[in-house]
Amino acid sequence: MNLSTSMLGLTLSHPFVAGASPLGRTLDEVKRLEDGGAAAIVLPSLFEEQITLQSEGRIRHKDAHDPRGASTLKDFPRTADYAFTPDEYAEHVARVRAAVKVPVIGSLNGTTSESWLTFSRLIEQAGASAIELNMYEVVADLKMSGAAIEHQIIQLAAELKQFLRIPVAIKLSPFFPSLGNVVQRLDHAGAAGVVLFNRFYQPDIDVDTLETTIDARLSTSEELLLRLRWLAILHGRVNLSLIASGGVATADDGIKAVLAGADAVQVASALLRRGPGYMATLLEGLKTWMARKQFSSIDQVRGRLSLRDVADPSAFERAYYLRTLQSWKPGS
Repeated sequence: MNLSTSMLGLTLSHPFVAGASPLGRTLDEVKRLEDGGAAAIVLPSLFEEQITLQSEGRIRHKDAHDPRGASTLKDFPRTADYAFTPDEYAEHVARVRAAVKVPVIGSLNGTTSESWLTFSRLIEQAGASAIELNMYEVVADLKMSGAAIEHQIIQLAAELKQFLRIPVAIKLSPFFPSLGNVVQRLDHAGAAGVVLFNRFYQPDIDVDTLETTIDARLSTSEELLLRLRWLAILHGRVNLSLIASGGVATADDGIKAVLAGADAVQVASALLRRGPGYMATLLEGLKTWMARKQFSSIDQVRGRLSLRDVADPSAFERAYYLRTLQSWKPGS
């Protein structure tokens, strides 16, 4: 049985990848991820705000020591709250790369292509096999258009392509009017892959204390469906790698993602719940299912339930939406 797959031009022994999580913060945990069976490891993110604070003393263009910006910056984590300083992050990449045999992927989390972009070169020099760029921002500026945001992301991918030798994956939010067009333009700009999707962490409201609260909830299988639909829509229509992220809690979840068209499947919340060794359980579930269905290679599985051969994917999605609405009956 051949489980090997290609992600970002990297050959993996199977599709299950350890996604960015606190498990990547220590060398011991990273080794446990490899021993557990992860085909590749995405390290936790280094954040743009950390880099601009270290290099310029600024966060989002505001002087961190200027009282006039205090109200804006008071909610950001303190320097000591982060797992690594920027310099320590590069050192961590180098140590991990020397300690494990599987591909190691650095992660940058930001919203612009300012001075922190140059830090990607240090991650490359530290030995990272690839870089995942997590473009996460809730745009609350009412003057910022969707087209401007898309242009910024595409431009950043193009700059990184020119700047780095290692492949770059862009981790996207699902909240674009035409996500497929954005992915296609990223493909043309030179991105090696897209990760679908970053999780939309948002603060809650406590009605008793009248305060905003935060809760880093782990994902569940219920989040997978949105990923499946876009994997199915994009498979066979773009050349870059399609990587599922979010909602992969069981082996069946990973199988569904590959059937929809994923080249690789990131797992994070499930490993935080069950430990790094749970990766072996996911892999064994994939093997057992493939044997039962008489598939001899992952290539026979990938994209089998995608919309690659559907004449009008938009009509297909609309039809299933209507059928879903009509399927509900009292007592369901």
